[in-house]
Amino acid sequence: MFINPQERIILTLDTSDYNIALEVVKTFREHINIFRVGLDLFISSGLNIVEAINKLDKKIFLDIKLNDIPNTITNAIINAAKAGTYMISVHSTIGAENIKNSLGKVSEFCLKENLKKPIILGVTVLSSLSQKNLNEELGVNHSFSSYVKFLAINSQKAGFDGIMIPAFEIAKVRKVCREDFLLAALIRPSWVPPDFYKTTIKPQEAVRAGADLLILGRKFLQHNDLASMIELLKLEILAS
Repeated sequence: MFINPQERIILTLDTSDYNIALEVVKTFREHINIFRVGLDLFISSGLNIVEAINKLDKKIFLDIKLNDIPNTITNAIINAAKAGTYMISVHSTIGAENIKNSLGKVSEFCLKENLKKPIILGVTVLSSLSQKNLNEELGVNHSFSSYVKFLAINSQKAGFDGIMIPAFEIAKVRKVCREDFLLAALIRPSWVPPDFYKTTIKPQEAVRAGADLLILGRKFLQHNDLASMIELLKLEILAS
């Protein structure tokens, strides 16, 4: 779907400090087009951080994993769109009818106000969860893989533009979803140390499995030559 590797890589702004986040964007703006604003940074900075990154002519993935009643989600996405959000995440477990209702109202508002509707990604299973967590703590009576596939199919029917997916489920889900349905996953090249994410994957494996968007997680900013590593990553994507 995406030809340019720079449109497929999303760099996480691993900070809750507004000024540090902007410095990271300025430092890597020649290498990255999309920056991920998580809940911690959003809570500390609000939509001001989205507007500031927009002024630097960069795109924002507002990964705040909305999970609420339809009216609240509708208003939240509309406000994010007004601020110039490129992409936003919403939990896929809020129900197909609920999300259809919200997305319809968002599309209608954006069309009326001549705003670009954000790409809306459904959140399936968090990358910190395991099979044991699902079964024993959340009461899910599915295997990990079947539950992810179930949520993926329902997310597509509900009208999401794509989903965030545990890395090792990409190939299975790609087979049951449309080609234009976006799959986003956390990746971890060999030079990045392990962290609390339980399901990450190497970039080449993710692309070959069918991932469209590759999210560079929290450990990436710790690399002492991240710009070179990002350029190497682009070459790996092209070679996949």
